[in-house]
Amino acid sequence: MDKAVQEKWNEAQQKANAQYMKTRRITIDPITRLEGHGKIDIFLDDKGDVSKAYYQIPELRGFEIFSIGRPAEDMPQITSRICGVCPTAHHMAGTKALDDLYSVDPPIPAKKIRELIYNTFMLEDHALHVYILSGPDFIVGPDAPKEKRNVIGVIEKVGVDVGKRVITTRRRLREFISYIGGKVIHPVFGLPGGISKAISPDELPKLKELAKDGLDFALFTLQVFKDIVLKNDNYVKLITSDAFTHKTYYMGLVDEKNRPNFYDGIIRVVDPDGKEFVKFRPQEYMEQIAEHVEPWSYVKFCYLKKVGWKGFEEGAGSGIYSVAPLARLNVADGMSTPQAQKAYDEFYKTLGGKPVHHTLANHWARVIEMINAAERMVELVNDPDITSKNIRVIPTATPKIGIGVVEAPRGTLYHHYETDEKGLITKANLIVATQNNSARIAMSVEKAAKGLIKNGKVSEGLLNMIEMAFRAYDPCNACATHSFPGQMPLTLHIRDSRGNVLEEISR
Repeated sequence: MDKAVQEKWNEAQQKANAQYMKTRRITIDPITRLEGHGKIDIFLDDKGDVSKAYYQIPELRGFEIFSIGRPAEDMPQITSRICGVCPTAHHMAGTKALDDLYSVDPPIPAKKIRELIYNTFMLEDHALHVYILSGPDFIVGPDAPKEKRNVIGVIEKVGVDVGKRVITTRRRLREFISYIGGKVIHPVFGLPGGISKAISPDELPKLKELAKDGLDFALFTLQVFKDIVLKNDNYVKLITSDAFTHKTYYMGLVDEKNRPNFYDGIIRVVDPDGKEFVKFRPQEYMEQIAEHVEPWSYVKFCYLKKVGWKGFEEGAGSGIYSVAPLARLNVADGMSTPQAQKAYDEFYKTLGGKPVHHTLANHWARVIEMINAAERMVELVNDPDITSKNIRVIPTATPKIGIGVVEAPRGTLYHHYETDEKGLITKANLIVATQNNSARIAMSVEKAAKGLIKNGKVSEGLLNMIEMAFRAYDPCNACATHSFPGQMPLTLHIRDSRGNVLEEISR
């Protein structure tokens, strides 16, 4: 065979391979209705079944590096810029890390005001996910035309009055965060040892009304969920299907009675059978959590250090764990407020007892947390300390190391700062909720793809159901990808259905 013929043959072979890979690879890019960016690559075998699926996060943030050299007290403002959806979570975790850094304990009224603001944020943020991000999949339907799977489609289905109620309630909750926090997107109220502003007694009647309305709204949301989701047998079958089920460890903050607490507490981990595996203080997190890196994503994959990384496997032998609403309910012995406790009992009775391993049950758990947050708001606005002017203790200690933890809407959030004696950052480490969830999310996407795609039969609605596997976690990929430098080494192997490498692309 002469050179010209050989070149033509090679070109034809490359085209054939490219066409073969095209028919054997499905890419969802971009994925939708989440915070941040991402894509899903699905590879099919010769039968048209899924051999592998990857949940890839291609974006990158560098907050840990460009925080170095900045004054520690800037961190609650710097880190709130990571994400415009959950800035209050980063601001609060950063503020608590400053308390620890300067060895200062804020006054009780300051802690209660912080918790009031934080529960307001949790209620507002969960409402965003329930009605706007995940809601279209259930309210409009996973197979509905994609132009209908959005907030407009939701309003068309539930009615304009309900849509107005959702928008108005979220606006009022955000206005309260702005009242104390200065700004809702990038709050400025948190200080080492306390907060910057007290609540005026004149504002209390308005806040009490808001808290009451917030609770009514949360209970209304539970009824909406029951009417639209739980009364639909197809949805219940989907939620409890094997394609959306993983048996893993679970992690979350709890109070002294093992009840969820979004603002403060001790970290509890239970095993796949629901038995307590470990409890640890936030300052001990590095003894319990480690991070694994894969070459195909900027997100690190967290696992329990004492169990170890065993790959993307579930079960007690694998160190993979989950955070977020379902995890918080699984690690708890009950809720801290009565209406939430009632909903919690119904949740486990309906789904067969603890723990629940169904990924899509996160949505139900999220609604229960809305009730818990709203009830806690009612308790706090009626607490006599809430209008106290005793809102700060000035720190005097020399800073060194500070660690702060809160429960972000998406799960447990760690902020870890180290400084020199002048309080300038020498090291910053953040483990966000989506990092804690990243291994389980990757498993969930692949298992959903394998369970739903058979014989190469794919529809747009079916691909949306695969996206539902990650939406259940309400992931924030902007928060989760903060490694640096910006050009992380990345090698991509393109393989045929038999695993043979057809091409290698490196960066």
